Amino acid sequence: MASSSSSPLAQVYYSQVWKYHVFISFRGEDTLKTFVDHLYTALVEKGIYTYKDDETLSPGELIGASLMKAIEESQIAVIVFSKNYANSSWCLNELACIMKCRKMKGQIVMPIFYDVNPSEVRKQKRKYGEAFANQELENKKKIKSWRQAFLDDPWGWLSAPREQIWKLQEALARHELENKTKIDSWRRALVDASNISGWEPQHIANGHESKSIKNIVDTISRRLHPINSSVD
Repeated sequence: MASSSSSPLAQVYYSQVWKYHVFISFRGEDTLKTFVDHLYTALVEKGIYTYKDDETLSPGELIGASLMKAIEESQIAVIVFSKNYANSSWCLNELACIMKCRKMKGQIVMPIFYDVNPSEVRKQKRKYGEAFANQELENKKKIKSWRQAFLDDPWGWLSAPREQIWKLQEALARHELENKTKIDSWRRALVDASNISGWEPQHIANGHESKSIKNIVDTISRRLHPINSSVD
């Protein structure tokens, strides 16, 4: 890794009480049983306390709340950008939380571009562009269906008090604004994360995955400081 990816908040970073060394954000269908599995195993074997949701999440825990809490409690966030990463709203929510922690807490962020070019992530091209186009299309369909459901009941909308119609219009406008704000935050997070110096495994050691993973793990190990890793 060519340069440090931590924020300028060094004093804040070192004053934090971290529970995990590393949080891995990844798209399961792309990398769970391949690259991420090998990376996680190498980190654990190195003694690096790592959060990976299918390994660390306890039965009965609320997934969303637990993931966001784990991100906030991790010294380093490793983001494995893969072809279908942006197809997952879970992944994008994780990413937005990670970039917020980088800004507010000085969390170290280390991106890995697995079988994707950083420019595709930064400019939201190809699969990443398609993912956002699909998100926006789904939102338009949802709003259209809500409006149509109201119009399909003529007695409902013809006899509805004007105040009720206004409330519906306000709710639709609020939903559109919230969705636009969320998508804008995802786009910004992708740009900011892809501008951080990271790894492209296919360009390390002639594409030998085991060697690229060793490079990544060694770099992570050098960036860590001791934590209280007891589990609640």
